[in-house]
Amino acid sequence: MASPLAGRPYDLRHSGVTLALNAGVPAPEVARRAGHGVDVLLRVYAGCIDGHEHMWNGRIEDALKDGD
Repeated sequence: MASPLAGRPYDLRHSGVTLALNAGVPAPEVARRAGHGVDVLLRVYAGCIDGHEHMWNGRIEDALKDGD
C-alpha cells in the first residue's frame, strides 16, 4: 500500500533538510546529518532558504546592536 505521507522516501528526506535549514540549523550540521558535504547541501537546497532576507537582516541588526 502506498504511503499517503510522501510520494517517495526521498521526499521526506528533502523535507527534513529543508525544515532544518529554515529553522536556522547551521549548514554544516544539516549537511552532517544528511550525509552531504556543505557545498552539495547548499547547491541542492539553496532555493529553500531564499526569501528569508528580512529574518536574516534582523538577526544581523541584532548582532550589531549587541556590540554597542
